[in-house]
Amino acid sequence: MRNYLRRVIDDELDEFQPRLAATHIYGAKGVGKTATARQRAASALSLDQARDRELFEADPELIETQPAPLLIDEWQRQPEVWDRIRQSVDAGVQDGQYIIAGSASPPRGAQVHSGARRVVSFMMRPLSLAERGLAEPTVSLGAMLAGGAKATGRTKLKLADYVDEITASGFPAIRPQPERIRGRLLDSYISNVVKREFPEQGYPVRKPAALLQWMAAYAAATANTTSYNRILDAAMPAVSDKPSKPAAIAYRQVLSRLWQLDPVEAWSPSEARIERLTWAPKHYLADPALAARLLKVDAAALLRGSQGARSHLRTGNLLGALFEHLVALSVKTYAQANDAEVRHLRTHGGQHEVDLVVEGSAAGVVALDVKLTATPTADDVKQLLWLRDRLGDDFADGAVITTGSQAYRRKDGIAVVPAALLGP
Repeated sequence: MRNYLRRVIDDELDEFQPRLAATHIYGAKGVGKTATARQRAASALSLDQARDRELFEADPELIETQPAPLLIDEWQRQPEVWDRIRQSVDAGVQDGQYIIAGSASPPRGAQVHSGARRVVSFMMRPLSLAERGLAEPTVSLGAMLAGGAKATGRTKLKLADYVDEITASGFPAIRPQPERIRGRLLDSYISNVVKREFPEQGYPVRKPAALLQWMAAYAAATANTTSYNRILDAAMPAVSDKPSKPAAIAYRQVLSRLWQLDPVEAWSPSEARIERLTWAPKHYLADPALAARLLKVDAAALLRGSQGARSHLRTGNLLGALFEHLVALSVKTYAQANDAEVRHLRTHGGQHEVDLVVEGSAAGVVALDVKLTATPTADDVKQLLWLRDRLGDDFADGAVITTGSQAYRRKDGIAVVPAALLGP
């Protein structure tokens, strides 16, 4: 494929895919799964195409006779293919035989084996900042987890550049387009989720406007721990015929199955050294551009300080929340490459709060606070210093992620890292 943009996940796939009988790449529609999988495939069945579905239905053993690796794309359109792959793996196919890609879980009611011990899954997200080629990352999250990161490097990116990246999206086919076309494509993307992908999940939407209102209310709660009840109340505050609570739960479940929601769960330390932690997740959509579009704000409006709709669901301004969303999307990609998980920390009442807590399986904790500033102050690092005091030797590193130009380490040991300079 010409002009393929190598992704962070490619390093994982280089290591794992040739040694696994079946590899599963999943994530929201449009993030680039098919392009990445096709780099490795010798043949392909696209089950969103009627012809390929008919071929499989006529001869399920077809998948065992195609040149390997075989890409089976949008497998959830024909859920029985998953069990066929499982049976094939059990029968002893060669390593690297199957690459499975899907932009949704199987429809409601489909019975599919978990694939445990047979299929290894990798999530793919929209383009991280490092993957967009904006600057050469000079601060490694992996090195931070190991406690040996250098905080150096410069970037020319400024606040306006990050705002452009928020609204441009991380969808590879949308981001390069002119601004007006991008906007229409994002509108079409959202409309497709409501009008096509919900019914494909076995949940036809009787009131598309109500679902869109709920999604907009969720977008307004970006980077916050707002309760789902408040999101529902804010969806249609002046309408008595608003979605019911069961309907709102169904919205959330289906959007999760479509990988359109990508929340950051609350951190639960292995030892009880921090009291009164909250357990609510922080809300994020798959991409901050979707949130901006749902709230009807473009780059110019964000730079003017527009708060969009339903601002009462936010703590802080909308641009700050969307910048944190952009950073969280990127950090999740880098963390996955390092076998680490991303969480957030907040105590009851909000006295202590850390935006992103990255915890590896065999390393310490990296704490990141995201600030919409080029020059952080002492107040901007106090939560990181508080957490370092509480964790002691388990605190591997901490950093403030900024819109500035220079990466450096403060005298108190906390790093200051422009968002574009952070990488895996």
